[in-house]
Amino acid sequence: MSNTKEILEKYNIKLDTNKSQNYLIDDNKLNIILENADIQDNETILEIGAGIGTLTLPMAKKAKKVIAIEKDPVIVDILKQQIIKEKLTNIEIIKDDALKVDFPKFDKVVSNLPYQISSPVTFKLLEYPFKKAILMYQLEFAKRMQAKPDTHEYSRLSVALSYRADTKIIDTLPPEAFIPKPKIKSAVIELIPKNNKPIDKLLDNTIRALFQHRNKKAKKALIQSAHELGVDKKVLKQKLSNVTNDLFEEKVFKLTPTEIKEISLILEGNL
Repeated sequence: MSNTKEILEKYNIKLDTNKSQNYLIDDNKLNIILENADIQDNETILEIGAGIGTLTLPMAKKAKKVIAIEKDPVIVDILKQQIIKEKLTNIEIIKDDALKVDFPKFDKVVSNLPYQISSPVTFKLLEYPFKKAILMYQLEFAKRMQAKPDTHEYSRLSVALSYRADTKIIDTLPPEAFIPKPKIKSAVIELIPKNNKPIDKLLDNTIRALFQHRNKKAKKALIQSAHELGVDKKVLKQKLSNVTNDLFEEKVFKLTPTEIKEISLILEGNL
């Protein structure tokens, strides 16, 4: 939004980078986000970290409704004034922490996410049904989202997302695209859910347990993180002593999502 700087100066706002307050000021990059969001006039859009309305306002002109979550009360007041100025009546503001509030029903989520909550908010979003997400992350985080086994970026995030969604990087942004300039590059991710079923609890716990020790063999990693599976370490060690499947002897970072699911099913039969 070309007038972002003017608005911040008008209200004497000093953005806090410790709160991930980096506002997009590159109109070309903004348009790429909006084009890929493909917002229809019958859709409700969820936005997390709405800020002063850089995305909120243009999205509201396309959507049936925009639900804007912003927890900074000073920024919320400015956002309200911008909404009044634009004479928009289809924006609902939720002044709260996105990690603590229940999300209302929405069709798509489009956000320049606060980077410090990228992981927990992504996992929370995946608990809800939606058509598509267009989300901005740190570039390194975005790479982890679509990382393959036996790579440095491969993580719990990579595996959990692989069951739930197809992800791809649709754009990258330099620090100069924001105010204030972050120290890292950013990326816009398109995330399309494969289905609307929640991740099986044992599978999710298995992923978490394994990736707490990604460089160890699966059996050892599971035993050392037995608490994540809700069992005692000694009990799990005994139960796994009779398991002969070779996957349990493979290092965690080399296991494919399909193999991790197989491990979860074996655990289900032994716990």
